[in-house]
Amino acid sequence: MNAEIVQKTAEYIRKEFSDDSSGHDWWHIYRVWKNAIAICEIEKANSFIVQLAALLHDLDDWKFNESGDETPHRAKAWLDACSVDSVTAESVCKIIMHISYKGAGVENKMDSLEGFIVQDADRLDAIGAIGIGRAFAYGGYKNRMMYDPDSPPQMHASFEEYKNSKSATINHFYEKLLLLKDRMNTQTAKRIAEERHQVMTKFLDQFMLEWEGADIQ
Repeated sequence: MNAEIVQKTAEYIRKEFSDDSSGHDWWHIYRVWKNAIAICEIEKANSFIVQLAALLHDLDDWKFNESGDETPHRAKAWLDACSVDSVTAESVCKIIMHISYKGAGVENKMDSLEGFIVQDADRLDAIGAIGIGRAFAYGGYKNRMMYDPDSPPQMHASFEEYKNSKSATINHFYEKLLLLKDRMNTQTAKRIAEERHQVMTKFLDQFMLEWEGADIQ
């Protein structure tokens, strides 16, 4: 029964996110789902909760709804429609509400192993080579400049500051992506994040060289 609900949820989410161009498309969710399963097997957590939360984690994302919060109304409605038991549904919804990064100075309120795993899987997809690609996809989606040397990065002290920021994509690396390596929860994710972090730092070094034409001999 659980496997059927997971498969049904995957099919639903694939349809919902098939046309996304912001870097939060079905294939992002698919990678988070598969990474979460892999981490879950190592960390010995509840796979049903992990898989449902991974698949549904962007359905109520504050970046794509008018209310600007992450109350998981759509996710809860889906879980109810699938007759998921109330304890599991509550756990999944709690993970969804706390999964997002909300600013450099904002405390992470995730408090379950299942939540840590899904959050790590989501954050791993925000760094490394794919993270670089997704950052620029989202920047284009939001009509943001690629880089503005006159607007330095800001370490946001509140979710409101972070949510309302319209800074250039390169700033996003310093405001979030480069900070994620040290904010992974599980040992598995921490290990994977090390290499992906290096990919980003090398990219940024090369980007700045080319921006100034310093690589031209």
